[in-house]
Amino acid sequence: MREKICNAAEAVADVHDGAAVAAHAWGACGTPGYLFRALAAQGAKDLTLYCTNFLPGPPGLEDIGFPDPTILLPQLKKIVTPFLGTRAFRGVLGEDFLGDRVRSGQLEIEATTHGVLMQRLHAGAMKLGGFYSPVGLNTVVEKGKEKRVIDGKEYILEKPIHPDVGLISAYKADKLGNLVYRGSARASNPVIAMASGLTIVQVWEVVEVGELDPEVVVTPGIYVDRIVRIPDEDPNSAKRVEELFRKFAKELVTFGTESGDAQGGQE
Repeated sequence: MREKICNAAEAVADVHDGAAVAAHAWGACGTPGYLFRALAAQGAKDLTLYCTNFLPGPPGLEDIGFPDPTILLPQLKKIVTPFLGTRAFRGVLGEDFLGDRVRSGQLEIEATTHGVLMQRLHAGAMKLGGFYSPVGLNTVVEKGKEKRVIDGKEYILEKPIHPDVGLISAYKADKLGNLVYRGSARASNPVIAMASGLTIVQVWEVVEVGELDPEVVVTPGIYVDRIVRIPDEDPNSAKRVEELFRKFAKELVTFGTESGDAQGGQE
């Protein structure tokens, strides 16, 4: 059996310049923050990033590998995402952390929707030639794409995505790479694993083969090439994540209370 367990630096060591990288990115829910950090340190350039969201995490959580895909920005030539969220984070990354790069030709942005992005990845995983979607008709989205009328309705051809590398996060793995997710952290991770040529997963725990209940395995190990254990990257990660998120949640509650008071209170 080929050993799949390695550290994060080893896992991303052969990601080449110009690679297409897919990653789930949804705050704390199933986002591979430690793999983002490793890829940023590795330095591969001219990457295309397919991700569900592209925005920074809350300040102060960077040292625990908080899922922040924006740390890859200097290495990106193209971003394909449904959500950029730049205006909400002015002051964190600067007044216009993407616009300057786009205007200078350093960065290309392709807007999409969450559903279309996931279906394109699924088409890639299933080795399909694409699919027809009504989303984006008569907008900039249809520019340069084939259109077709089916049963009297017009559609746009959306082509499949075949990422060179998939960066995902799961709760637990066995040594073969069979994966178990926890709650909403499952999200788009399974389809990214299926679609990608090389799939790297970060997990909290690795168990022996046979210890996972087959009924709860979502991603079979055949789709997983490399496994990174978060505690190996940061031995105190679980405790510090819990502490920091409790603090962050408390601050959000305080902010909401203060906002309500400022508006005369809430019912």
